[in-house]
Amino acid sequence: MNADADHENPSRDLSTWTIDRLQSFAEDAQGQQLEAVRVVAQGHAYRADEPREARQQWAKLSLQANQRLHGDGPWDRARAAQQNFMLRMWVIDQLGPDDEDHDWSPETLAADTVAALALTPAEARALADHWRDRAVEQIGELRRHKTLTAHLDRLIEHLQPSPVRDQLLAWTETRRHLP
Repeated sequence: MNADADHENPSRDLSTWTIDRLQSFAEDAQGQQLEAVRVVAQGHAYRADEPREARQQWAKLSLQANQRLHGDGPWDRARAAQQNFMLRMWVIDQLGPDDEDHDWSPETLAADTVAALALTPAEARALADHWRDRAVEQIGELRRHKTLTAHLDRLIEHLQPSPVRDQLLAWTETRRHLP
């Protein structure tokens, strides 16, 4: 079966495909097809019966599909970042950190997390006070920050003392107060 036939029939069971075939398919996939690639690749990464290196390759494919999926809106960007952070955190937790590969480096994940946050912990905490009285957009911003920091309790365990770790520790406390 060729790649053109694969694109014409997106209902095929992608979970049975090899990583090479799925990577080839993903190069031109868009929308729901790309989301299917992301989900299937992530599912393979979670399979305990696969070797570590294979699981990391599957996770990379999921990250690549996820990167191409996001739209320009704040919720689209937050969804993409949250998917990215959670999968990277899972790989670091389950397969071990790898400072040679930025995707599996706890320090890089920490820096990427801080970069994705538009507010400081103090600003978020101040907005969270009386959040029910805030504009919908401000509540949405607080919700996005809560989502983008969901992995921090686990990430902190992998970080050496540093200013970034201190900032993320502040976020772990702050996120408890976010709507």
